Amino acid sequence: MIRNAIRRWAVVAVAVPVAAAGVRKVSQTMEARRGQSKATRMLHNAAGQAQRMFGHKPKRNRLRFGR
Repeated sequence: MIRNAIRRWAVVAVAVPVAAAGVRKVSQTMEARRGQSKATRMLHNAAGQAQRMFGHKPKRNRLRFGR
């Protein structure tokens, strides 16, 4: 039971952010070669979503009032 919890933690803490970074890099490489497309936007959004769900939370912009 402890092993399963450690394995799950390792996947969430390490593998998901690394995969998100890899997807973001692939998206940037494709965009640099062929220009922006629906596929590159979708990859970039998926990487951002994975980072928001499992990675570090982005810092809040303190200059935006009312949001």
